[in-house]
Amino acid sequence: MAPPQATETPGEYEARRRYIAVAGNIGAGKSTLVDFLCRTYDVQPFFEPNEDNPYLEDFYADMPRWAFHSQLFFLSHKFRIHLELDQTPGTVIQDRTIFEDAEIFATAHHRLGNLKERDWQTYHELYETIVSSLKPPDLMIYLRCPMRALKKRIKQRGRAMEQDIPTSYLKLLDELYEEWIGRYTLSEVIVIDTSQLDYIQDLEHRLDVMRKIEAAIPEAKRNAAGG
Repeated sequence: MAPPQATETPGEYEARRRYIAVAGNIGAGKSTLVDFLCRTYDVQPFFEPNEDNPYLEDFYADMPRWAFHSQLFFLSHKFRIHLELDQTPGTVIQDRTIFEDAEIFATAHHRLGNLKERDWQTYHELYETIVSSLKPPDLMIYLRCPMRALKKRIKQRGRAMEQDIPTSYLKLLDELYEEWIGRYTLSEVIVIDTSQLDYIQDLEHRLDVMRKIEAAIPEAKRNAAGG
């Protein structure tokens, strides 16, 4: 994306910067959408550091023991990613946000008893301190997907550590996502039902998603590949 121009003031350069976030449950299609938008609009992606989390395999095997460690890892790395994307020129897009770490996943483990009250208070105070210092997204894209489709996609992509995730846990995450997006007011929100979407093969699906993005972020149209 274009760096600051010699004649631009810092305020003008900042006005050209755009931050798009993609949120949704496990298997909702976040990474697929991010890949599609990056190819279409030539934007810089930032992905969740799942494979880097040294606690994740232990966490899935013993959630009460490792939930606090795993959630702190994600929180600290999301903060680092957010600082990096905040310094990246042009338009950036993030696959899963720091808000989801706390409002969905950490909250779920607190409700399930995997995060004890003392750990939860420590975690949540740190989260609130971090978020108060961050610039929110310019656009939040929330992917809604029914449980049957979530489970099918999780099975198809074959990540070993995800195969034994209980349906009850996925349903709890889904409930928390709906509660959170219902009260989210930090930026404009686009809700996309991904249960039948195919932006890889179906032209009409691609155009529908593009129309929604470009209505919210007009600059995206100018960045479209070949545009």
